[in-house]
Amino acid sequence: MNTTGAVGAGTTPSGNPLSRGVEYRCGDCGAKNLIKGGDPVRCRQCGFRILYKTRTKRLIQFEAR
Repeated sequence: MNTTGAVGAGTTPSGNPLSRGVEYRCGDCGAKNLIKGGDPVRCRQCGFRILYKTRTKRLIQFEAR
């Protein structure tokens, strides 16, 4: 199987890792937070430590057999 040109998880179509971070929502105040690798998992507004990952807007389709 040829995997050239395949886009893996956490990479952009050019193959570079995501540099902007991943978007999460705070479980307490609902604020949006961009968390990068190495950043503490904590809301920047209220300091709450439970964050929920937001759903992607990209269409994801699986093949069921």
